[in-house]
Amino acid sequence: MLSLPDAHDRYYLFPMLDGWTDVFQVPGKRTTGTGPQKYVITGPGWKGTIPEGVTEYKSPTSIVWLLGRIYCTATPEDYAAVHKMQDTISVVPLSSYGRPYTPPPGTVDPGIDMKTAVRDQVNALSSAAYFNLLATLMKDNPPAKADAPMLDKMARLGIVPGQPFDFENLDPEVQQALQGVPKVSFGTIMAHFKSAGRMENGWIFTTKTGLYGTDYLQRALITAIGLGANRPQDAVYPTSETDAEGNAYDGTKKYVMHFDKGQMPPVDGFWSLTMYNAEYFFVANPLNRYTLSARNDLKKNPDGSVDLHLQHENPGPEKKSNWLPAAKGKFLILTDSVVKQYLCVD
Repeated sequence: MLSLPDAHDRYYLFPMLDGWTDVFQVPGKRTTGTGPQKYVITGPGWKGTIPEGVTEYKSPTSIVWLLGRIYCTATPEDYAAVHKMQDTISVVPLSSYGRPYTPPPGTVDPGIDMKTAVRDQVNALSSAAYFNLLATLMKDNPPAKADAPMLDKMARLGIVPGQPFDFENLDPEVQQALQGVPKVSFGTIMAHFKSAGRMENGWIFTTKTGLYGTDYLQRALITAIGLGANRPQDAVYPTSETDAEGNAYDGTKKYVMHFDKGQMPPVDGFWSLTMYNAEYFFVANPLNRYTLSARNDLKKNPDGSVDLHLQHENPGPEKKSNWLPAAKGKFLILTDSVVKQYLCVD
């Protein structure tokens, strides 16, 4: 049971993603308004009685991600208002709806690696371990009907939902062919970036997020570099790897993103410019700043225009407010706004 309070016209969204990273529902200001709302999220095969005044959202899989986002202007007063709203949001078992609920104590598995990036852990799995995990997860998180042709192909290799994957009983030739699958596949996935959308003024722009159908390569790429992406109606993520001259961004250089007066990103909810290193992870920096957005107190030029500074070295006190610290080496940037932008290298 998900209970959302009155948001008083504040922008927010609570996208719900299934085990395959599809956004199957997205309550929020755009879709359901900002009044009080109650939802029961049920898994595949569930049957039961829904309380009066509650909307059922049926998840295609047993795994569900709920990624709530609430807009805040970053002032102390607005932080307090958002925190108050967050305190009244609740998620409880349906069996406990309508009465006090105390979550049971959590347990920590010391065997789980909390330091190595999940992507690196997955890529380090052997083919046997990877496909056995996939088969296990597909038991409670069934593929869609459209996946039937792919399931038939997988079954020829012994990859069947809910059944152990017996790698050792495969023909030696097949075992040999599968040994290099993780490394080769990840290279194929990352190479898809340049064809994942269309090029717009140096930015790869795509609306193929949140719902993927049988576009497995697109789904895999977004999972690798932007896990949990929204539907395009709620957010878009133009991404740039090169400057205006087509050269890869380099932390030893200084870049400027210029906005003429009155030409900041035109969005209904929010915009942000985020810095990533070559592996698509945040860049550690002394300011603990990973993004610039409308929430920042950006300094304007005398003519009202705004320059954002993307570089590794501190540009000095006059430009520090508009500085997005970059990695020492290769980096890339991602923005949530749909607007023509131009980068100039100094």
